[in-house]
Amino acid sequence: MYYPTYRMRRLRRTPLLRRMMRETSLAPDDFIYPLFVSHGENVRRPITSMPGCEQLSIGNLLPEVREIYRLGIPAVILFGIPSHKDSAATSAYDAEGVVQLAIRAIKDEVPDLVVVTDVCLCEYMDHGHCGVVQNGEIVNDVTLELLAKMAVSHAEAGADIVAPSDMMDGRVAAIRSALDDEGYTDAIIMAYSAKFASSFYGPFRDAAESPPAFGDRKTYQMDPANGEEAVREALLDIEEGADIVMVKPALPYLDVIKAVKQETKFPLAAYNVSGEYAMLKAAAANGWLDERACVLEALTGIKRAGADLILTYHAKDAVHWLEQEY
Repeated sequence: MYYPTYRMRRLRRTPLLRRMMRETSLAPDDFIYPLFVSHGENVRRPITSMPGCEQLSIGNLLPEVREIYRLGIPAVILFGIPSHKDSAATSAYDAEGVVQLAIRAIKDEVPDLVVVTDVCLCEYMDHGHCGVVQNGEIVNDVTLELLAKMAVSHAEAGADIVAPSDMMDGRVAAIRSALDDEGYTDAIIMAYSAKFASSFYGPFRDAAESPPAFGDRKTYQMDPANGEEAVREALLDIEEGADIVMVKPALPYLDVIKAVKQETKFPLAAYNVSGEYAMLKAAAANGWLDERACVLEALTGIKRAGADLILTYHAKDAVHWLEQEY
């Protein structure tokens, strides 16, 4: 009977051999943990479609960030649930807005934790769209002015990274210019460069209370069928001043993550979004999948595709599981 000289299974024979040969490894440093911060006192509001996630008032947010820091997760990204919404998203760039207050509180509590802020108007608009609406259309250039104000207000409050997720054309350049003009030259921009008009965002819209009141977001978010366009979007954002680019969602777009990384060679984030999270949670709750094994496999796949950073609601659990594994 013929056997090959080189047997692939030799290096898979024991757990330690498999660890030694592992090409892609996960670590806490890979993760950014999303948090939903709400106005009010003693708010701890479970998000039904995202088991394990909650809307938190600032007082309840602080123990959470202390735990995140203790686990070795280096960064959080904040999404605001404002008390007031209007057609100009005024709460988005209010110095006393919920995210601005949360940034200051976190920096007082855990100064070294990296604070990322989502820069988008949808949570603050009374119509739920990511830009200013005029005559039923989402207008681009007027929106840029508000996004720039929002980013500057976050930097003033102490944010380390601002992350525009709106998908308006030219927003990275507008934000970079505004930050530099105000003296925030060290503020980092992590651009949601390839954000697709995905069906996997549904649970997030429950969490952020931001579904559009009319129409959809397909005129500004990307067509899920377009991979080459995603590369062009990332290259444009880099030209405009982005320090980190992002692909969102992650799991249905692993090919896009790989292409963007290969073409840009820039630091790349990928957002393991709410729908991806909710699917695994639901399957695990029904006993259909091993949650630990599937989450770690999914996150490893995202990193293997080329992501340097992974925004994921699984981050805390993943760190615990990785500690058990090693």
